[in-house]
Amino acid sequence: MTDRELQHLSRSELLELLIAQMEENALLKLQLKSAMAQLEHKNIEILKAGSLAEAALRLNQVFEAADAAARQYLDNVRRLAEEGKLEE
Repeated sequence: MTDRELQHLSRSELLELLIAQMEENALLKLQLKSAMAQLEHKNIEILKAGSLAEAALRLNQVFEAADAAARQYLDNVRRLAEEGKLEE
């Protein structure tokens, strides 16, 4: 609405516009509050996901090291078993 159109409105019409703007403002504040809460929730989920991803990578490294140690142990057992058979 232009300034010229506003100047031609009566006081009651201006008050109605003001009330409508206040109601819209209150609604927008509620929507903003809700959006901010959702954003905070998403940020927490993203941080947790990052932490979980890092933990998974660390666990993967632990499992790889355990697998390598188990393979080395089995290789040594086989070697010792073969040497024992050769000595008998």
